[in-house]
Amino acid sequence: MNIDFPPPSNGVYNNAGSCIRLGNYLEHEDLKRIEKGFYTEGFFNLTEENLYKSQVVKDIDNNKAQLLKTDAKFYAIHISPSAKELQAMGTTQQEQAEAMRRYVREVFIPEYAKNFNKGLSAQDIKFYGKIHFDRDRSENNEGNMHCHIIVSRKDQANKIKLSPLTNHRNTKKGAIKGGFDRVNLFQQAEKGFDKLFNYNRILSESFEYYNTMKNGSISEQIRMQERMDELTNSLQHDDMNSVSQLFIQSATRKKQEVNNARHRLINTFDLGLYSALGIFSPEVHGEDIEELRKMEEVKRKKKNRGMNR
Repeated sequence: MNIDFPPPSNGVYNNAGSCIRLGNYLEHEDLKRIEKGFYTEGFFNLTEENLYKSQVVKDIDNNKAQLLKTDAKFYAIHISPSAKELQAMGTTQQEQAEAMRRYVREVFIPEYAKNFNKGLSAQDIKFYGKIHFDRDRSENNEGNMHCHIIVSRKDQANKIKLSPLTNHRNTKKGAIKGGFDRVNLFQQAEKGFDKLFNYNRILSESFEYYNTMKNGSISEQIRMQERMDELTNSLQHDDMNSVSQLFIQSATRKKQEVNNARHRLINTFDLGLYSALGIFSPEVHGEDIEELRKMEEVKRKKKNRGMNR
C-alpha cells in the first residue's frame, strides 16, 4: 500500500487558498469515463457518498477559523494499493471502490486521527475522498484504482489545527503538543489493511522492509536482508517438504496400482491350477504364480514321459 502526502505547490496542491483547483482536478477523470460509458464515483466522507464537488469545496474552504492568509487550509493524501492488494479488495471496479471506501473509513481515517496524539477520533476529521480508476502513465489502465483525499487543516469543530506534515512527534511540552508520526501511520494503516481484508503480506511487500532498505542504516539494512534470507530458506524448506510429500503420495499410489494389477492377474489366472494343487489363495503374489507355472510344466513333462513308456 503506497500512501503519500503531496507537498504543497503553486499548482493543484497549493493549499494556502481555496481547494477549488484540487476539486476540479479530481473530477477530470469523470468526463473521460462518461464518454466511454463507464460509471463514475462521487466524493465521499465518513458517512456519505456521491457528494458533489461544490459541497466539498464549500465545506473545506469554510473550515479555516484563525488561520492566516498564508497558512495551509487543507492537505492532499494519495492511497494506492498494489496489484496484489487490489485482488484482495475485489474482482470488479465496483467491489474495489466499495472496499476502498471501507478501508478509508474504518482504518485510514481512524489511524490518521489517532496519530495526532490529541485524543481525536475519525468523527473529528473533516475529509472528502475521490476514487480514481485510471492513470495517464499506465498502458492498459488495469489495476490502477486509487483514492485521493482532501483533508481540512482544522478539525470538524473548526478549533484544532492539524498538520500531517509537521516534524513534531508526540511532543509533550512547548507551543505545539502532539505532533504526527508518518512512519507510524503507514505501519498501522498497513496492519489495518491486512486485518480488514485478511491479506497475507510477505516481508518484501511491507512498509517496514521498504522503509528500512531506503532509509535505514547499513546495519539495519543488513539485519533486514538476513531476515529476508531466513524467510526465503524457510519457504524453500517448506517447498521441499511439500515435494517430498507429493513424491511419497505418488509412490504410494503406484504401489497400490501394482498390487491391484497383481490381484487382477490372480483373479483371471486358471483357477483350476490352484484347485489341482490345493493351494488356492487370494494372497498369492506374482513371483508365486511364476513358480506354479514351472511346477505345472514339470508335472506335464513327467506325465508325457509316463505315457511314452
